[in-house]
Amino acid sequence: MIVVAGEALIDLVPAPVAPERPSPLPPLLPQRGGGPYNVAVALGRLGSPTAFCSRVSTDAFGAALLAGLRDAGVGTELVQRGPEPTTLAVADVGSDGSAGYGFYTEGTADRLFALPPALPDGTTALSVGTCSLVLEPGASAYEALLRREYGNGVFTALDPNIRAGLIADPDAYRRRFLSWLPHVTLLKLSVEDACWLADCRPDGALEDSLAAWLERGPAAIVLTRGGDGLSVRGRGAGRVDVPGTPVEVVDTIGAGDTVNAALLHRLRELGALSHAAVAGLGADVWRDVLGFAARAAALTCSRAGAEPPYASELSD
Repeated sequence: MIVVAGEALIDLVPAPVAPERPSPLPPLLPQRGGGPYNVAVALGRLGSPTAFCSRVSTDAFGAALLAGLRDAGVGTELVQRGPEPTTLAVADVGSDGSAGYGFYTEGTADRLFALPPALPDGTTALSVGTCSLVLEPGASAYEALLRREYGNGVFTALDPNIRAGLIADPDAYRRRFLSWLPHVTLLKLSVEDACWLADCRPDGALEDSLAAWLERGPAAIVLTRGGDGLSVRGRGAGRVDVPGTPVEVVDTIGAGDTVNAALLHRLRELGALSHAAVAGLGADVWRDVLGFAARAAALTCSRAGAEPPYASELSD
């Protein structure tokens, strides 16, 4: 089983507006979201046994979030509940389909997550990231979960998915990020997030940072480049690049989360959910894994909101 730990929230995304009915306020549609939540739903749709580990509100939004998990076949036995409101994220979608976010997080349920005493027997992988590793007191609990499960021999995946507006002290966060790397099997991040974490521009200095991060512990680092595709820096394969899958982009909401899920799903299918297995993957296997992730992300980009594909949509 793959356990995904982190926030579940409601994205408020722009709704289509008829030209003949202009409005002084942009109409917004609520959609289920949050990076880890999207990863869990995507894994469930792809067919990987998955459970979600978080704290979810007892309000109507919380009920909708749980229903979405169950519809995708994701287990909810690790979900904690609380009366606090659900976190809201207001999406601003650009003309190229890229999305920026403003967050309403004060006093919300997901940031009050508490460390569970244990994960279920048969847990083979743990995925963490995004806001859940920023907002206290839950951030410390998620961090403790990452360290504990890596020590228990569980495959760990980290997607920082930086939301800079939520990070009050960037330098402190960068130091904390470095402290996680010895407990991470697979690090996945966008080139923009990597540049933010390395405090550099996307040039040779970034390559130096990626090499330094790899030396701290991960078996591989996967870097996403939007429409330009994906690349991996692995201990066994060196650098491998694959192109993006051409698609008419509606928006990019959930694309990175779909990549994260697709990587874990494909590695599970290959029996490679271990540090040694990932470190030993060759270039041809990585091309297969990254190509699968690129196709999955393209499908997500082809429709509005975080709507990851089902396994049947990616069958050969």
